[in-house]
Amino acid sequence: MAEFKDRPVNLLKTRYAEDLYKAVKDLPIIDYHCHLSPKEIYEDKVFDNIGEMWLAGDHYKWRLMRANGVEERFITGGSTWEEKFYKFIETVSTAYGNPIQDWVALELEMFFDIKLALKPENAKTIWDLANKKIKDESLSPRKLIKMANVEYIATTDDPIDSLEYHKLLQEDASFGVKVVPSFRVDNILLAKDKNYPVYIAQLSHASGIKILDIDTLQKAILSRMDFFKSMGCKFSDVGIQGFPKRVADRDEANDVFRKLIAGKEVSDTEYNGFLGFMYLFLGKAYTDRKMVMQLHLAVTRNSNSQMFEILGKDAGFDCVSEVIPITYIRNIIDALNSNNALPETIIYTLNPAMYYTLITMIGAFRNVHLGISWWFCDHKRGMYETLEKLTELSHIKSLVGMLTDSRSFLSYVRHDYYRQIVCDFLGGIIKEADDLAIDVAKALCYTNAKKIIEEK
Repeated sequence: MAEFKDRPVNLLKTRYAEDLYKAVKDLPIIDYHCHLSPKEIYEDKVFDNIGEMWLAGDHYKWRLMRANGVEERFITGGSTWEEKFYKFIETVSTAYGNPIQDWVALELEMFFDIKLALKPENAKTIWDLANKKIKDESLSPRKLIKMANVEYIATTDDPIDSLEYHKLLQEDASFGVKVVPSFRVDNILLAKDKNYPVYIAQLSHASGIKILDIDTLQKAILSRMDFFKSMGCKFSDVGIQGFPKRVADRDEANDVFRKLIAGKEVSDTEYNGFLGFMYLFLGKAYTDRKMVMQLHLAVTRNSNSQMFEILGKDAGFDCVSEVIPITYIRNIIDALNSNNALPETIIYTLNPAMYYTLITMIGAFRNVHLGISWWFCDHKRGMYETLEKLTELSHIKSLVGMLTDSRSFLSYVRHDYYRQIVCDFLGGIIKEADDLAIDVAKALCYTNAKKIIEEK
């Protein structure tokens, strides 16, 4: 057990775990769900400093700093990157048990060859060494992606997006990493938002179809979906609060939609029926185009309304939501399946109390998978819990694998973190690290995701 002992993060507790890890640690990375900017990947600007790289858009780190009492000026305010960096090191140095402490240590090792302890007394040295490496090696988004051995990136894109930077990336043969869009439908479904009529007007403009009713809405969505598909899109996604409790028929959905785009009030019951109607429509459209449907469940968005007004969304103020009754999810999945319209589906939950019911529901349908531990659950215990429940209730090899779900170009270390956990988990339950066990480890770390993106 000596080979990996000097690593800043070593989660491998058995010889079997080490043997499995050796087989998977250098596999390429398929990041089939992230929030990286295709514009930043294309422009490929060299970073100015480690503070910017770490803190410019990472709300995981912002939230941790707030929890440690750091003033907002050192988080999203006007302080310098160096000042913010020192405050972050101060925070992470005592964030015992939080995965960010492990991720940061891995980031320093992978991208900067730095293995210093994350302590305030080392902060200036880390700042100087990392910034020297950034300058000397011109560290930029593409260089970090290549250093992490990434093969495939699926970004998160709104249906109205022009995908201009995706097009430019696909025309650039020098990069060699496949970067494709994903079809994120949150804004289509958040129909009670006060700006919904404005968004529908934008969708109308992007599709070239005047949206007046449910028929023209569907035509516009399909037009954009086909455009995304032509740009290599394989994955769809939705991550809104709640889940439809009922499904309206077409006439009701049309009436509700017409009210919504006219800026009129609709009841929660009316909206919920419209939402259910749209879930079934989108599922069928994904099936027809052989796209993967991702459902991110049990999240509450923008809990701090005051800070939402100041900073907007994705600033570290979302939280875990209540358990969604499995009946609601089953009804949508079963309705799609009964009409031969169920696409390959990955379902994530932010609330781990849903694992038992969700895994057993998933097991009733082919080509529906549990998503890996999401967001507030992607720490060590959360991942072990996911693997344990999946092993007990289903087949471990059904897990598609890891993703970054991140806006940070340094977050690819999360794949190494996950691979160590997978190998340690398997190493604790197998009798030998034979070819079968290695095949399972590879499936969970690479080949399952590879199979999905290659399916036509």
